Amino acid sequence: MLASFKPESEIRRNPPTLLPAEWTTSNYAGLFERMNMGTAFLNSAVIAIALVVANLLFCSMVGYAFAKLRFRFRNTLFGLVMVQMMVPAIVVMVPQFVLIAKLGLVNTFLGIVLPFVVAPLGIFMMRQFIADIPDELIQAARVDGAREFRVFFSIVLPLCRPALATLGLITFMTSWNNFLWPAVVAQSEDMYTLPVALAIFSNAQATQYGLLIAGAVVVVAPILLLFLFLQRYFVQGIASTGLK
Repeated sequence: MLASFKPESEIRRNPPTLLPAEWTTSNYAGLFERMNMGTAFLNSAVIAIALVVANLLFCSMVGYAFAKLRFRFRNTLFGLVMVQMMVPAIVVMVPQFVLIAKLGLVNTFLGIVLPFVVAPLGIFMMRQFIADIPDELIQAARVDGAREFRVFFSIVLPLCRPALATLGLITFMTSWNNFLWPAVVAQSEDMYTLPVALAIFSNAQATQYGLLIAGAVVVVAPILLLFLFLQRYFVQGIASTGLK
């Protein structure tokens, strides 16, 4: 990170310096001037936030159904979710792209987001956490006349804050760093996400180390700040959802 505040001549100095002898923000200024960094950053933020919201809602709802509702083939369906976790994403990428193309969603935000609105890992995490919520709380609400949606949103969801924080952080990090799928679906510069834009920029500016380091900092900084903000909930969520 400190190297991003050094001028190019100091980055290439041998032996290298730990702290910048001359502090400068020219690398960040050049990064935004030479490429459409603002648009790429905004695209990544919109996609990541949309996926976080979708996964928090849908994964928690499905996890609640698997943990607390009794219906036919429940264990079989949950087993299929577990099997899906073992399938590499690259295996289903071609069928996913064909489906997105037939739906006319290529080069759209919806086309980038749609395949990931519900993650098997998220379903597993939420199911494990919700299973530990006492059944007496849910039964008491049902006796008082609350319907399932009221039980879920008023009782279950507020108790799931550690698991939701963990799932939100994992989803954000996965979406923010995702390169291959946005590179396939996004086919114009105004739709590029940050990793795609930086990859294209690095190929064109391979010798500009200061710009590349500044780009790496821009990619990593939001994830690091989010982790520091949610660290307490993240540790609680990992400890209570069966993940090791």
